[in-house]
Amino acid sequence: MRVSGRAAPRRLALFALLAVAGCAKKGAPTGGPPDIETPHLIGSVPDSGAARVSRTPQIGLVFSEGMDVRSTGEAVSIAPRVEIRRRHWSGRTLSIALAETLEANQTYTLFLGSGARDRHGNPLEGRATVVFTTADTLPPGTLEGEIEARGFGATGTYLWCYDAGAGRAPDSTARDFDAVGLADRDGRFRVVGLPVPGRYRLWAFADLNGNRSFEPESDILAPIDTVFALTPDAPVAHGFTAAVVNPRSPGRVRGSVLDSLGIDRGVLAVAAVAVDDSTRRVPGTMDEQHHFELSLPAGTWLVRAWRDLDRNHTWQADTEPASAARRIDVAPAGEIVDVTLVLERPTGRR
Repeated sequence: MRVSGRAAPRRLALFALLAVAGCAKKGAPTGGPPDIETPHLIGSVPDSGAARVSRTPQIGLVFSEGMDVRSTGEAVSIAPRVEIRRRHWSGRTLSIALAETLEANQTYTLFLGSGARDRHGNPLEGRATVVFTTADTLPPGTLEGEIEARGFGATGTYLWCYDAGAGRAPDSTARDFDAVGLADRDGRFRVVGLPVPGRYRLWAFADLNGNRSFEPESDILAPIDTVFALTPDAPVAHGFTAAVVNPRSPGRVRGSVLDSLGIDRGVLAVAAVAVDDSTRRVPGTMDEQHHFELSLPAGTWLVRAWRDLDRNHTWQADTEPASAARRIDVAPAGEIVDVTLVLERPTGRR
């Protein structure tokens, strides 16, 4: 077959992509050991970092193994937003047809969300973005940092990037961010292809329920409180860490109970009662060395230890030795350690 004209490089690239897919490692045969190996994106057309990409491109992604067709296809998006008209699979290669022509002199990020999985349910690992531009060169601006995830897993957290001068607020349904990065399992991320000079804001979006839309009751959408100014002399901002907290994650309180009373009946127990609602009571765990741990929703709590003589899990103030109630403020995903509770005999029973 003779290939001619401007379409030739794109067709040859897709043929090469399909050839790579054909040579990719095959999984274990039916009846063999379970597949626990995570899949990877091993090639793309355009390649990540490509410039002068056609405004009507042929797009292809090749994976290291067979992927779940539906979940992986639906996990693919493009920012700034471009509608995808068709997704077509050929072995390990996903070909994408766009519903509209790309803008001139525009940088795009094709990204794979957390739904991308192989046929055995293993999630995609490693590179999950492909950045390319229709301009002559890829803009040099880069934001490279790390998410410190508190109360949730960092893997797959989106970093939405907005031009700070535009003053836009995030809209998860519109996917109107200017660029996007995704955090790996260690929380590291890169947002590349940003025009310079420019000032940029980041928002972290953790899609905890996996439906690709922000729902306040289950997901996290948090601003990174820094404006990154990129200049021709300093086009890269790197080495920064952004703490992102799950507001619904409980905090942990850990400590020990000091018991020198010499009473061997019953068991040591610990519990917390909410200051604003005494009916909210959370028991803790205790080990043989009298170390305890409590998992508590955010708020203010009274924490007490006691010797549960009758083993009914309730403190009897007039008969059971106990510590004074310790007032503790618990933050979401916070950790309070080295709390010491000292047991005393009930008043009048020295």
